[in-house]
Amino acid sequence: MEQKDKNPSALHEKPGITPPEMISTTSVGVIQRFRKIQPSAKELVEGILAENITALSRAITLVESTSSTHLAKANEVITACLPHANKSVRIGITGVPGVGKSTFIEAFGKYLTSLGKKVAVLAVDPSSTISHGSILGDKTRMEELVKDKNAFIRPSASGETLGGVARKTRETITLCEAAGFDIIIIETVGVGQSETAVHSMVDFFLLLKISGAGDELQGIKRGIMEMADAIVINKADGDNIKRANLAKLEFNRALHLFPAKKSGWTPTTAACSAITQEGISEVWTTIEKFLSLTKSNAYFFEKRKEQNQYWMLETINEQLKTNFFSNPEIQKSLTSTKKAVQNDEISPFAAAQKLLETYFKKK
Repeated sequence: MEQKDKNPSALHEKPGITPPEMISTTSVGVIQRFRKIQPSAKELVEGILAENITALSRAITLVESTSSTHLAKANEVITACLPHANKSVRIGITGVPGVGKSTFIEAFGKYLTSLGKKVAVLAVDPSSTISHGSILGDKTRMEELVKDKNAFIRPSASGETLGGVARKTRETITLCEAAGFDIIIIETVGVGQSETAVHSMVDFFLLLKISGAGDELQGIKRGIMEMADAIVINKADGDNIKRANLAKLEFNRALHLFPAKKSGWTPTTAACSAITQEGISEVWTTIEKFLSLTKSNAYFFEKRKEQNQYWMLETINEQLKTNFFSNPEIQKSLTSTKKAVQNDEISPFAAAQKLLETYFKKK
């Protein structure tokens, strides 16, 4: 007598069908090989100079890579692009979250492309080092500009220190300039040290503000105002026009209290609406006046030379810091040394000296 299964199931395995022979037995291999092919540094440079956006994007990804194996190739691409760079206007835009940076940049970018300019929008976003995702330069926030054939939007690299993100943004500027972009806009979140980093890589630094958010002058750091070449009060539309013009006057008075700039430029204030486009063209007119003045007195060119030196030293600092903390001996003793400092068993300075001696002893 046939025994019944103690655990009956309605699931039964049926014989499968025999797969047909492939039309091409080599097609999968060809596709796989194609995917693995990486363009050479020379091919990337040729693509960038031909204004090929795919080549530009791949080169930026290469520059953003944290792999040491990509460093030599990235440097080769950047060096080859240098003779074709330095022909754009670099504009830094900062402002606290909620000030309408993305809306302003889209309106401003569209205005510039209507003049026949090619515009690249980059981002220095320190928040990406925490969340490992960029919030600035998000293409979904600039729906019209992203569709413009004369515009290119690149979010911030993630998973990096602010110094690393900023340095790679600086290198990306070189690539974008070689690709024929006339205007490079660098956007920053307006918190922490990101403004200083952006100020050190742009020609013109614009501070975006809104009115009606409390005491305008109390809510702004002195250092940012000193860096600004212009303050623009955004969202000057509807019922907010009167308040925006009042804020403009307040900032104008405040700017006159700061020492004169080395550039010879007197910072200006303006009100605009990214929604109605009112005042957008005036912002570009202000930048053109700034460029005319600083190029005639040679400040524009001297500042760029100083910025190049600054980024060389910053890169050395960043690399030394990376090498120090990735050293196996330092990693072995860092936790216990930090604990000793916290418990006042050793001073922070003596602890630092001890770690440095360990590092250099092992070199």
